[in-house]
Amino acid sequence: MEKRKLGKSPLTIAPLVFGGNVFGWTIDEKTSFEVLDAFVEAGFNCIDTADAYSNWAPGNQGGESELIIGKWMKARANREQLVIATKVGSTIVRSKNKVLKKEYILKAVEDSLQRLQTDYIDLYQSHYDDVSTPVGETLEAYDILVKAGKVRVIGASNFSKERLEESIATSSQQGYPRYETLQPHYNLYDRQDFETNLAATCIAEEIGVITYYSLASGFLTGKYRTAADFSTTRGAGIKDYLNDRGIAILQALDEVAARHHATPAQISLAWLIARPSITAPIASATSVAQVKDIVQSVQVHLSAEDIEKLNTASAY
Repeated sequence: MEKRKLGKSPLTIAPLVFGGNVFGWTIDEKTSFEVLDAFVEAGFNCIDTADAYSNWAPGNQGGESELIIGKWMKARANREQLVIATKVGSTIVRSKNKVLKKEYILKAVEDSLQRLQTDYIDLYQSHYDDVSTPVGETLEAYDILVKAGKVRVIGASNFSKERLEESIATSSQQGYPRYETLQPHYNLYDRQDFETNLAATCIAEEIGVITYYSLASGFLTGKYRTAADFSTTRGAGIKDYLNDRGIAILQALDEVAARHHATPAQISLAWLIARPSITAPIASATSVAQVKDIVQSVQVHLSAEDIEKLNTASAY
């Protein structure tokens, strides 16, 4: 299995990350264990979660995903073989707290460590920017955690180009750890924001990029093609994709998938894996069958013609 470096850090991951937002939301603990087993057995090693997952589900408070991952790692005794990424500072758990203030981060990390049943986090990410907190204060908190051995590497998610560059500069000036990764919303449909605002900075600064919504909430699997398909839990969130451009993308995916005897999901992920600016896409699965589908994406090697067809269909 190919391994790719996360930024300039010593962490290396296989080129596909499992998205843990489904744990405790669309799948229960038993099924979560099954899909995690299948993912790791296929040769992959990075799992992404957040302290907020999945507090939007009825009856949940947040932390459910970390709890399930922690139980699974303890049951399998496999912590050392994994790269565990989690996040702090989501707006959906912020309440009245300043979510990237030093005190908040130092408390939140202890809660995540307890839920994950581990004494360190491989990649700790700022989930959303907190513009009310100076970047230096946030980075000072991470510096404390790295020096204490509780965090190995830090990353950012949903940051603007300006705030990411300010953070990188502050880390250099103050001797703090720098953001080695960025987690942006990016996929074959949603290209413009990342490509025009952030990709060049990530390449120039050697920042690893792990993309979320890599399959556009499932639209790029090809399973949602008519209004009748929007009745499922996640289907309702993707109806905006079903327009002329979205249909053109699905047609291109179908053509390329047929050439490779692959699925649209595999082609969508393979396109991301082949992007020069991308380290690994994040993708979720709610069954072992879906895991077996997405992991095959690393075996798909797109030709220049394939990539051109997909780029043209998704042009903005």
